[in-house]
Amino acid sequence: MFLTFNPITFNPITFNFLQLQNLQMSADLGELLVAHQKLTDADLQRARRVQDSTGEGLDTLLAKLGLVSERDLADALVAQLNLPLVKPADYPEAPITNITISPRFLKEARAIPLAEDEQGLIVALANPADDYVLAALRLATGKIILPQVGIPSEMEAVHERLYGSGRSAMGQIVDSIGLADNLTDEEQIQHLKDLASEAPVIRLVNLMVARAIESRASDIHIEPFENRLKVRYRVDGVLREVESPPSRLSAAVISRIKIMAKLNIAERRLPQDGRIQLRAQGKEIDLRVSTVPTLWGESVVMRILDKASVVLDFEVLGFSSRTLKRFRDVLEMPHGILLVTGPTGSGKTTTLYTALQTLNTPERKILTVEDPVEYQLEGINQIQVKPQINLSFANALRAIVRQDPDVIMIGEMRDLETAGIAVQSALTGHLVLSTLHTNDAAGSVTRLLDMGVDDYLLTSTINGILAQRLVRLLCVHCRQPAPALPELVEELRLHRFSETGDITLYKPVGCEHCGGTGYRGRAAIMEFLVITDPLRRLVLKHADAGELQAEAQRGGMDTMYEDGLRKAVAGLTTIEEVLRVTTQQEQDG
Repeated sequence: MFLTFNPITFNPITFNFLQLQNLQMSADLGELLVAHQKLTDADLQRARRVQDSTGEGLDTLLAKLGLVSERDLADALVAQLNLPLVKPADYPEAPITNITISPRFLKEARAIPLAEDEQGLIVALANPADDYVLAALRLATGKIILPQVGIPSEMEAVHERLYGSGRSAMGQIVDSIGLADNLTDEEQIQHLKDLASEAPVIRLVNLMVARAIESRASDIHIEPFENRLKVRYRVDGVLREVESPPSRLSAAVISRIKIMAKLNIAERRLPQDGRIQLRAQGKEIDLRVSTVPTLWGESVVMRILDKASVVLDFEVLGFSSRTLKRFRDVLEMPHGILLVTGPTGSGKTTTLYTALQTLNTPERKILTVEDPVEYQLEGINQIQVKPQINLSFANALRAIVRQDPDVIMIGEMRDLETAGIAVQSALTGHLVLSTLHTNDAAGSVTRLLDMGVDDYLLTSTINGILAQRLVRLLCVHCRQPAPALPELVEELRLHRFSETGDITLYKPVGCEHCGGTGYRGRAAIMEFLVITDPLRRLVLKHADAGELQAEAQRGGMDTMYEDGLRKAVAGLTTIEEVLRVTTQQEQDG
């Protein structure tokens, strides 16, 4: 989330760069970032201690140390100096021809001339408070300098496009990396270790991670093939291919990641799992690393867990007011089982964490068993499953039942043993929350029966089952209304989701805020099945999932498909997104 400051009015005629000379920039900038909670006071003091020893500017140090994002720094300078922020579209297509300034000086000064008019020369600067750069530009051009605030990474790309060879930042790094040939296996491993520890490869991997975070990616996929190395980011649930290093650097890049994750760099035949903790753009980032051997080398997937971006709020997650009321009613029951179900990556864990946050009061003891523990929750005892020492879900559950808990959260019901202990815990007065991999709410009951859980135990313990999927949300900056065709309204019966009867759908367009996709962010579409007496009778008869769902709908349950259509009519998403994540059976249901 960026800093939000009051809009400013920039008058280039009255602006005088000499006003900047007496600014206490370091103190003001740091205090401004602390005041807007973009920087902690402890981190500011740490940066100032480093600044005393290196003499670097505070803005450069904060970005280099990963304490603050470039965007937050730029927004702070905008507020501090009352200057405009340069947008990507503001940069010129070609260099300004009327001025003669060395491209090397512009690169070192982090300056890009934008335009020239009768008032002076408009220049994008990473640090507009740098008196030396401003004075040098004025002397070199003989013009009044009208500074604006630029974002350094954007300026580097523009400088290379205007004054360099046109190579991207990644391309420049790649050019500086050399590889050795004709080495033995042992020598090759040592060479890879040396290469992976050298600055260019480190910068290359850091750049890939930084770009993924900027893109709001949830996963980074690095996949070697015969003639190329493919890098893809999963953004809002959809994979997007991005600029990749050449295939000759596959081993070096993957070795660097394995070193960061403390994995065995020499082991290339077996899958490995690791973890990387780093500070980037002012955020604590946790990367879960998985490697598997493929035909052309090791494939690496890094799951990005950004603690700062997780919002534990039911309405933000996508709960409608009606579903939320029913869910809260079940959540407040003193004992029983509440299940959240859906495919991998459908937001089940986030929903459970939000439920735990709601239940987390001084009067309740909450214990969780997870694999892995994705986010740490204050006041909740979380246990990490460790199969290598036989700390499985079942073994951990047996132990925590003796810890006098009020609420137990099980990361996943994977087998009969785990499900059996969960049922016994619910019968003995505990509230149990867990996840299950099924396509819909009704299918969870038949899945547990198939596992071997007795029907009479299910009817006695399960209180409710929430099924969910994630749909992409339309970008509010560029979405456009698209009047719904009468045939579509009739076919999907969309009138039932509109109080006025007028149906207006929206379509994605694409802009700089959403990366040109037309979508930004995701929310859940969901159905919540509450176990009622008619449903209990059907379970005891071993009715199939279709009969259970039909009875649940008669009892007032909206299906995921219907919840998705309601969100589409409300302008939050599109019909296409709903159809993309729901099955034909759910749509017909």
